[in-house]
Amino acid sequence: QVQLVESGGGLAQAGGSLRLACQTSRSIFTLNAMGWYRQAPGKQRELVATITSGGSTSYADSVKGRFAISRDNAGNTVYLQMTSLKPEDTAVYYCNANLYGINSWGQGTQVTVSS
Repeated sequence: QVQLVESGGGLAQAGGSLRLACQTSRSIFTLNAMGWYRQAPGKQRELVATITSGGSTSYADSVKGRFAISRDNAGNTVYLQMTSLKPEDTAVYYCNANLYGINSWGQGTQVTVSS
């Protein structure tokens, strides 16, 4: 089990930016991948972005060109830089770690984008 703690959520205006951080108890270099998911009220949790231990990234079509996932050099923190925010980005954002098919989740951080 990997312990994950998210931070950085909050309120932003449409067109603004926020950066989320996920601190992990285990370096990403020892994991298969880490990612960010989000869940809006009344909707299913959806994948936003992933980064592998090798540094490959992938994004949901809805955030491509606006969000960027990255990690620090030590691999203990994963970031999600969110720009050009839209009201539809409003959701609880969850950090995820995958190790041999086993998923661990953070507690979530609320992101609210006002129009």
